[in-house]
Amino acid sequence: MASHADRLAALRTELETRGLAGFIVPLTDEHMSEYVGEYAQRLAWLTGFTGSAGNGVALLDKAAVFVDGRYTIQVAAEVDASLFERHHFEANPLLKWICDHAPAGSKIGYDPELATIAWEETARAKLADAGIDLVAVDGNPVDAVWADQPAEPLAPAMVHTTDRAGKSPQEKRADIAKALKEKKADAAVVTMLDSVAWAFNIRGTDVRNTPVTHAFALFEADESATLFINGAKVTDALRQHLGNTVRIEPREAFYDTLAGLGQAGKAVLVDRGSNNAKVFKTLGDAGAKLVDGRDPCILMKARKNAAEVAGSKDAHVRDGAAISEFLCWLEGEAPKGTVDELIAVDTLWKFRQKRELLKDRSFDTISGAGPNGAIVHYRVNEKTNRPLKMDEIFLVDSGAQYLDGTTDITRTVIVGTPTAEMKDRFTRVLKGHIGLSTTRFPKGTPGMALDAIARRPLWEAGLDYDHGTGHGVGSYLAVHEGPQRIAKFGTDIPLEEGMILSNEPGYYKEGAYGIRIENLVLVKKVAGEHEREIFEFENLTWAPIDRNLVDVDLLTDAELDWLNAYHAEVLAKVGPLVDATTKPWLEAATAPISR
Repeated sequence: MASHADRLAALRTELETRGLAGFIVPLTDEHMSEYVGEYAQRLAWLTGFTGSAGNGVALLDKAAVFVDGRYTIQVAAEVDASLFERHHFEANPLLKWICDHAPAGSKIGYDPELATIAWEETARAKLADAGIDLVAVDGNPVDAVWADQPAEPLAPAMVHTTDRAGKSPQEKRADIAKALKEKKADAAVVTMLDSVAWAFNIRGTDVRNTPVTHAFALFEADESATLFINGAKVTDALRQHLGNTVRIEPREAFYDTLAGLGQAGKAVLVDRGSNNAKVFKTLGDAGAKLVDGRDPCILMKARKNAAEVAGSKDAHVRDGAAISEFLCWLEGEAPKGTVDELIAVDTLWKFRQKRELLKDRSFDTISGAGPNGAIVHYRVNEKTNRPLKMDEIFLVDSGAQYLDGTTDITRTVIVGTPTAEMKDRFTRVLKGHIGLSTTRFPKGTPGMALDAIARRPLWEAGLDYDHGTGHGVGSYLAVHEGPQRIAKFGTDIPLEEGMILSNEPGYYKEGAYGIRIENLVLVKKVAGEHEREIFEFENLTWAPIDRNLVDVDLLTDAELDWLNAYHAEVLAKVGPLVDATTKPWLEAATAPISR
């Protein structure tokens, strides 16, 4: 079934066979992952949408895809409007759309392994108000019609050494056990892939650009644990690394083990935000006492220890050298008209490949020339590939996975001469970036309280952007890590010492250009005595910011001093690592700007 029309028709036939009037297709896996393995790309297979966030629903007579503001342009380009309606999830939410289009008395299916219990409860109540029944399926109907669905990967799980992790798995299990005892829980179910990887100090290649291995985990209050993983992925080195207090069980035994906990009357910590609905149903039906709480790994993982901080700093300096060499190359080659988006992606990767400890990209590079830069999460391909043209803006958002840290950086440059509007918008984004970088805040402050600082210079001109200002970043783990965020909504988690986040305000003019300036920052305590405990951000990312796009008249003296000081530090840190061709370019690109 090469066409999406054929795939949709096959799914509808399967739904009719099962007595369903529709089926909900989320973009996630049984671990509630943002980035998923090829076998779990059900939404892309069915609809053609390849973004990293979205949902779909297929009824017997109509279908739709729902995305956020980052993907409105992309979904229009990728999804056939004759097959699927395309909606912004806030303007027309999925559940409302189902209520508006599915007849009363109908049954709408969902896969309980691909939904949280919180979503399931909300969805069931909303649909019930419209006389619609939400039905958990036994076996995903998309899988039933996806004849060439990729198999789950079987690459070996790899040991992540304690010197890089900063803590041994035994120490982490002791910390988890302490948290369980405080919650009066006998065990905790952990299903997020990066949490499993962090807790056991293991990594893998099962998900593109994210070094995790497919596995579930059960941690107990006596400091023992069970790792549920396909036996083909288990090596002698892994067994030795985990020791005799970790049981290794087949992945298929996970739900049966949960049922056993319930039958034994155990108190089990479950996370409504990350454990899938099947976990809750399995435990609850078997009689377990459910203890509501957050994944015990998530905050521990977010607070980077000294080894992780040191590794991240080292990785970012090496990465900054690669970015600087790329920007030098770009400035020389782009005006010749021989560079396109795909060439830029490949060349940047070649510069990164020169660096030590490199393992992978941390996400697919966003390489957007001219109007493609206005697509927030644009992914270039042969069909969309665009040359870099004179007097146009080029945006490149990229990152790498090094054994000692994960990077994520966006730089926006002008090829040729910018317009006054381009310089105005770029400088307002820069002002927001500087404003957030230099903000101090008391302990207990959530990222939501800081978001407006980055947006204010844009708001003053009646402008804004439709994505968060900052996301958490892992330590040789997921480039998007929770729970820390800086965004307008839904971020009540206080920022804590050791957390790493991005600082990435932007501006996007549809059909023209995109602008984003992104560095990673570390939350640290402000030295000295204060009435309250105060935090600040320490910069981690080191690469030039395009001086040609800066309108100096829009910067305050303090902002100009920040930019000049930042560039001086870029030269000091990165200069010794770049090649001979790049060194004089870097000196010029980081030279002080005067009024």
